[in-house]
Amino acid sequence: MAVAASPAGDWDELRREARRIEGDLDVRLSSYAKLGGYSDPKSPASDSQWKSMEMEIETLLARLTDVNEAMSRCAAAASSTTSVAQKLTRHRDILHEFAQEFKRTRSNILSKREHAELLTSVRNDISEYKATSSTQSAPSLLRERAAIHGSISQIDEVTNQADAIRAVLATQRSTFSDIQGKVKQLSDRFPMIRNILGMIKRKKSKDTIILSAVIAGCTLFLILYWFSK
Repeated sequence: MAVAASPAGDWDELRREARRIEGDLDVRLSSYAKLGGYSDPKSPASDSQWKSMEMEIETLLARLTDVNEAMSRCAAAASSTTSVAQKLTRHRDILHEFAQEFKRTRSNILSKREHAELLTSVRNDISEYKATSSTQSAPSLLRERAAIHGSISQIDEVTNQADAIRAVLATQRSTFSDIQGKVKQLSDRFPMIRNILGMIKRKKSKDTIILSAVIAGCTLFLILYWFSK
């Protein structure tokens, strides 16, 4: 549901709505992560519950996005102060963090479910193989089983490495974003310092030119005096 543009007087109401949605998202994301960790991918009821909770989170994220946009329009219409701008930035950061957490959690859940489905498929293949190959010797079956378990171990290792790399990249991206935001805040907060440094640099250049002119004049005077003797 989209939120219409609000006048400056609606800022507090929009903030209350944003905080309420943020609280709901925090609870839903926690439940979503727990459901993904303990749900049975073979159960239709579990799959339906997982999809339903995923849709609820996506709806809340969309509503929070609309509220943040309405807050931006409200702050602009009211000639927002530094405090209002900082609060608006904080709400945007919270939205970004929730969206990233949802993506990570959904990716992890999908990975676990795919892994569980793969294990189920492998077990079914083993059962079928045993049923259709009862005449084969026991050592042959053990070799096949060892090969299958080895493949599963490799899949687990690759999945864990991918999760670790994704977590590192997400941390680096968050760090770079924080650094960029702090640099911008310092630049916006101390424009007078930049102006003073520029004035000092220009004055230093002017003094250097004057000093060079004086030295050149003295040198020329000495040369003329020398030749006039």
